[in-house]
Amino acid sequence: MSNEIQRYPSSLPLPFSRAIRVGGFLFLSGQIPMSAEGEVVHGDIRVQTDAAMQRIGDTLTECGASFDQVVKSTVWITDMQHFAGFNEVYQGYFKNGFPVRSTVAAQLALGVDVEIEVQVWVGDN
Repeated sequence: MSNEIQRYPSSLPLPFSRAIRVGGFLFLSGQIPMSAEGEVVHGDIRVQTDAAMQRIGDTLTECGASFDQVVKSTVWITDMQHFAGFNEVYQGYFKNGFPVRSTVAAQLALGVDVEIEVQVWVGDN
């Protein structure tokens, strides 16, 4: 197994990496709903969840991974009333089984209603 840490920088002017690979795992930073151009996406929880999941998918692709390899997700939503709408969209991204997940209600940055963080098994290379 490699002891190397590979960092995937963010294009945003903020102090974090988009993802980090260490050993057989890929850790993605929490993703809020943003467009491909980096603009915050507002709308109902379904629209916001889809935008966040699309950006996660973009990062997974860039890192050579897919949603099938996600083993753990952590979700923050601003109100548990959003839980059902969130789940409607979220489940559509996991065609071959779901990762383990934690969901927490919290206040989020930039006035969004959802943030999603994933951990991915990419294997030992």
